[in-house]
Amino acid sequence: MKRKRKMVGGDSSRNRDAMNKDMISELPEALLLHILSYVPTKDVIATSVLSKRWRSLWKMVPKLEFKSNVEQVSSEDVYRLLLLHKAPFLESLHLNIENTIGRLDIGILIGIAFSRHVRKLELDLYHDGHKTVRFPSVLCSYNNTLEVLNLMYHVLLDFPYRVCFNALRELHLSHVVFENEASVCNLLSGCPRLQDLVVERNSNFDVETYTIAVPSLQRLTIKEDYSSTDVGGGGYVINAPSLKYLNIKGLGFIDFCLIEHAPELVEANIKDVSQIANENILASLTSAKRLSFHLPLEIKYPTGSIFYQLVSLELYIDEINGWNLLSFMLDSSPKLQSLKLDSPYPKECPVGWGWNQPKCVPECLLLHLETLMWTRYGWKREDEKQVATYILKNARQLKKATFDPTYIGLKERAKRLEMLNELASVVRASKSCHLVY
Repeated sequence: MKRKRKMVGGDSSRNRDAMNKDMISELPEALLLHILSYVPTKDVIATSVLSKRWRSLWKMVPKLEFKSNVEQVSSEDVYRLLLLHKAPFLESLHLNIENTIGRLDIGILIGIAFSRHVRKLELDLYHDGHKTVRFPSVLCSYNNTLEVLNLMYHVLLDFPYRVCFNALRELHLSHVVFENEASVCNLLSGCPRLQDLVVERNSNFDVETYTIAVPSLQRLTIKEDYSSTDVGGGGYVINAPSLKYLNIKGLGFIDFCLIEHAPELVEANIKDVSQIANENILASLTSAKRLSFHLPLEIKYPTGSIFYQLVSLELYIDEINGWNLLSFMLDSSPKLQSLKLDSPYPKECPVGWGWNQPKCVPECLLLHLETLMWTRYGWKREDEKQVATYILKNARQLKKATFDPTYIGLKERAKRLEMLNELASVVRASKSCHLVY
């Protein structure tokens, strides 16, 4: 027994030695750099005081992020640290600079980043004074390594000549300012491999016509915060023959949004564009498989256009035009399988909002529609009852119909129950249809 206790004691001692040993420092350098690339830069630099092994390790970390507003890092400090950095390439560099002095050295810092073959560059220049900082266009004449570029707030983009970003795949422009319309074209035309573009802006206070002509583009997002400006007019011209995913939101006070050519479109989500007066966007969406939109009153229905690929449709019904749009889409979408309706208001049915059912039952109801989801169903409104009844009576393949009624008070519960019973009593074309409330 004594020998056994002695052995246990020896194991315990060895365990303590193993725990006290610096095992992390013995890891291969490549693994250490990989771990450090997920650590905040200020903490990575702080490791240089740990030991001789760690003294210069931070200089090889391929990901750097400097936040002058949070960490009180001056532009001089960033400049010095970038010069000390020895990695053969920078995988990513994120500069978040709010102070005025630091913003003056942006061109120098970006120049160093480009000389280190940076692959992802994020530049955030938010400033309370709304003073823009000019992006160094002279550095954009030829670049073969930059793959992702995110520019945010108070960055002035003035490109008198076409840029050359041969490797750029993703471009995010958030509330930046263009000098003129030519600068927009010179930037986008100089990105031959661009696949993902995000544009966020405050209406058209910088350029009137925002032209997006990118043959390689596959994903496009446009968001406007029109509540922050009174400037109106102008709009977008989109020519992207490879476009597959389109997301547009908040185009409030512009005149047009023209999609000239998008034969490869798979999915489009278009909301809050109800102020556009001459919207003719439907004709450009006929190749889509999934559509979700809230469109304006004066919409042009393309004659003879059929949505042959459309299988999923989501419509917002908040104007009388919504029922006309629903009838048109049902008639024009022979393969539609999923229909989602959202009718937020009004609670009472206005005069003239009646449902004019199609003369012939649409093909999608006879052969393909399987699910119906109605959010904020207006159980008080006669027009919505008519639409729901029509679909239930004619959708032969319907498997599930879900109705999520608008909010009701305690006194209205009996009336809602009566409405649910009315829907349940409708003779459904599909014997396997399951109603959910």
